[in-house]
Amino acid sequence: MKKYNAEKSVQILIALLKAHNVKKVIVSPGNTNITFVGSIQTDPFFEIYSCVDERSAAYMACGLSEESGEPVCISCTGATASRNYMPGLTEAYYRKLPIVAITSSQCNGRIDNLIAQVTDRTVLPNDIVKLSVSLPIVHSNEDFWECENKINKVLIECKREGCGPVHINLQTLYTPDFSVHELPIVNKINRYEFEDEFPEISDKRVAIFIGSHKCFTQSETSVIERFCEKYNSVVFCDNTSGYYGKYKVLYEIASYQASVEKEYPDLIIHLGEISGAYGGMWKSKEIWRVSEDGKVRDPYKLLTAIFDMKEQSFFSKYLERGLFSNNLSYYKKCKEYVEYLRNNIPELPFSNFWVAKVTAPMIPKGSYIHFSILNSLRAWNFFELDSSIKTTSNVGGFGIDGPISTVVGASFANPDKIHYLVVGDLAFFYDMNALGNRHIGNNIRILLINNGEGTQFTMSNSFGKVHLKDDVYPFVAARGHYGNQSNKLVKVYTESLGFAYRNAYNKEQFYDALQWFTSTELNTSMILEVFTYSEDESIATERMLNIDIDPKFVIKDATKDAIKNFLGEKIITKIKNKL
Repeated sequence: MKKYNAEKSVQILIALLKAHNVKKVIVSPGNTNITFVGSIQTDPFFEIYSCVDERSAAYMACGLSEESGEPVCISCTGATASRNYMPGLTEAYYRKLPIVAITSSQCNGRIDNLIAQVTDRTVLPNDIVKLSVSLPIVHSNEDFWECENKINKVLIECKREGCGPVHINLQTLYTPDFSVHELPIVNKINRYEFEDEFPEISDKRVAIFIGSHKCFTQSETSVIERFCEKYNSVVFCDNTSGYYGKYKVLYEIASYQASVEKEYPDLIIHLGEISGAYGGMWKSKEIWRVSEDGKVRDPYKLLTAIFDMKEQSFFSKYLERGLFSNNLSYYKKCKEYVEYLRNNIPELPFSNFWVAKVTAPMIPKGSYIHFSILNSLRAWNFFELDSSIKTTSNVGGFGIDGPISTVVGASFANPDKIHYLVVGDLAFFYDMNALGNRHIGNNIRILLINNGEGTQFTMSNSFGKVHLKDDVYPFVAARGHYGNQSNKLVKVYTESLGFAYRNAYNKEQFYDALQWFTSTELNTSMILEVFTYSEDESIATERMLNIDIDPKFVIKDATKDAIKNFLGEKIITKIKNKL
């Protein structure tokens, strides 16, 4: 009978070793690895060998792996046992042998506290393993996912780029319970190279989601468009995607709406890097990631496959299969929903959202526009811009520093193109020194939304405002810095540097300045400073997230679902049983 230890990390590790068909294990005696060894010795899937000397065990694994052509695990206890793996792992590294070193240990918090048999494994030599991870003690769903994700990464890495050794540090609480008979259900992530047989796409609602990405070439755009036409797909983007082809939908406005039928796909094909789209529209049954780096990146915790190749190669291979369906019903349905929402936006107060709504259709064609993070990017993700306008944001490090400097640098590359920046006051003052650069020409236009604080933290639905209420303003939101919405500070500073300056405190003043701000004449660089207030920003956000919906989009059982989510399945079941 199978008897697994009660520690979840051990169970997840064993389940994923089986899912990845890693069955050969050489174990060395010890106490710290008893939760792992005591579990696998009851499972006939594993082929287990014993070796007292860890140095010898690592070299045995090299021979076993080379001869069998399979990955081999080695397992040891704490103290200096793992140090003895180094010579054998060095051999495996330079010969590219897939060895999985599982070093069990006491909890990492005990390191450097003079506790017997605790050694520091957090830093390893560069040439003994390709990847090293430390598994957490599993107490929550987040811990479970972290453990699952890390194990998938190392088991994929040991067979990637010609193979090589990897390391798993398995913390243990010495749990004495070996009464678990069934392993948990785990998510195995598969890896594909171009020469492999790809999984089928059939009877699935498919969406391509593009995070921040360099601009797509014409040929890359074309192959994505043909894929959409063949597989009834849609391209979900935000303003950092670099994609300007057909079948693009800025779906953020839809994904944020409450109690509506969102058109979630069955499969998402994930391209690009970090995204500032927080709306939750990327829910699906599974996600495939396509990237040349071949690495496991799972921000939405639904990854089932990584395609280690160029994006164009991926789409081209699927285009070779079968006939074109030329069915665009999914794209049309998503597009219809988004257009309906944009056409039914309620009256908004003077705010980030209102400014974005009014300004987006006025930005000159062929311009470049950079959005500072969070509120600026979020608000403009709700509105369509002309496909000739290049849009981007500093979502890589996702900090408020650098938006002005980035736009200044971009403006050097093409002095005949207008370069816009949408930025909040904290980010503006953080980076304002860049405006004094002597290379700046006449092609920069800055839309500064000055609300005198970090409005992200003071909106009515924000974590800070909900839990700290008015105590959020002085330190969390940093209210009152930089002149406390002075109407002279930015004006005097920027005009002294040669910028043309205007400001607006209300809609009428903004309309008066908008024609000037969006003109195609390149006479001088400009700054339009807009003064808004947190109360109006909260109202605008609330209205944008709760647009009146046509009945055909409303979930019929929205109230029932809300109650279920609030109470939880266990309480619902108890109520049903009593009834």
